[in-house]
Amino acid sequence: MESFRSSGVVTKQAHVDVPEGLFEEEHGRKGFYGKVSHLYHERPPVGWTDIDGDLRPRRLPPLFGALPSQNAFHPLMGNPDLEVAAGAFDRDFPNFFRNADHDELLFVHGGAGRAETSYGHLPFKRGDYLRLPRGTTYKLFVDEPCRLLKVASASEFEQPDRGLLGPNALYDQTALEVPEARPGSETGPGPFVVEVRRLGRTTSVTYGHNPLDVRGWKGSLYPSRLSIYDFRPVMSHRYHVPPSAHTTFVCGGLVVCSFVARPLEDERERVLKVPFYHSNIDYDEVLFYHEGSFFSRDGAGAGSLTLHPQGIHHGPHPGAVGKAQSRTATDEYAVMIDARRPLLPSPLFGTIEDKDYWRSWMDPAAR
Repeated sequence: MESFRSSGVVTKQAHVDVPEGLFEEEHGRKGFYGKVSHLYHERPPVGWTDIDGDLRPRRLPPLFGALPSQNAFHPLMGNPDLEVAAGAFDRDFPNFFRNADHDELLFVHGGAGRAETSYGHLPFKRGDYLRLPRGTTYKLFVDEPCRLLKVASASEFEQPDRGLLGPNALYDQTALEVPEARPGSETGPGPFVVEVRRLGRTTSVTYGHNPLDVRGWKGSLYPSRLSIYDFRPVMSHRYHVPPSAHTTFVCGGLVVCSFVARPLEDERERVLKVPFYHSNIDYDEVLFYHEGSFFSRDGAGAGSLTLHPQGIHHGPHPGAVGKAQSRTATDEYAVMIDARRPLLPSPLFGTIEDKDYWRSWMDPAAR
């Protein structure tokens, strides 16, 4: 049992009935799973006048129009546990692909098509997560121009433990679509090239026939599709639940969460409606904005992405708390990646980022 203590002006329940004129900060370990304390400040902990160093919050504006080229994935950041990349595609993949380094999760920000895999065909559309286990051979076919966010993990994308919520919480097992067993659609003598990635390098394997020639499959390892619109969020009208309650996939060094449209907390219960201020001690936080109105962030357009490093506070922008009080629901959809080890931005990240993002919490007179 943890040994809770308190001193000074506090509230009876975290995130509820915060003392007038004070600002609540959550100081926690292991994301939102570990030991935690709440501190009550006279001023927001994001009320800085300058930040000199590597921990400035960072933002990419709507990034798909800023990518240097189409029909390729471009790395944005990574660490030994994962890589994050983005790509815009207006035509089919030229070759088949097999990742022998990582499991892959593709989020479809826009467009539609199908993944032809060694397990069969899996159609996809806007808002879908495509989970492709390491070693799966696949090729993407584009029906409508696609904008894809890729998360490549050194460990498997597994489902979260539902615990007291039961097995049908967050998303039902029947919401996961698996491939229909059928061979690849391309025929003829070839050549058919499979690009295999291993240790960051590519080996090309050429066949005289389509390598997707499977007629059937069975087992517990397979690709799957889940729509973000099928994610059922955990809510409370009397308590602002932490982001960890929206966990969609769990890996060895990261979690992926889905923020979706939901009713907001009941103002009669004096509950915080916006995310509470918190300091990232054990995780780097990446947030990709898919659609809707992101009321806790100013200037967060669809397709933009933010990176908040470990060790520095973040939370709602100035004015967001007041604006939220009149709202009864949010229509936002976003994908969050919490990484256990620090993420290193790619050179591309530095060339397209909004370098003044960290100033957006400052008093306008001081910017």
